[in-house]
Amino acid sequence: MATATADRLEPLGIGVGVLLVLIGVMTVVGTPWAYKSGGALLMVGQALGAIAAIAVGAGLAWLARK
Repeated sequence: MATATADRLEPLGIGVGVLLVLIGVMTVVGTPWAYKSGGALLMVGQALGAIAAIAVGAGLAWLARK
């Protein structure tokens, strides 16, 4: 029984982290800010939000794995 995963929620944390990374990457690739007339401030805000999603997702997956 010692070979079993000690934390049963580890796969969930890793899965959610990977999902957040994928959402952030697809947001950057999809460039949704290119289709809005909100200006430069909106573009910067959406880019920072996508990068933050990638960072949070990677951090969560790393933390769940550790």
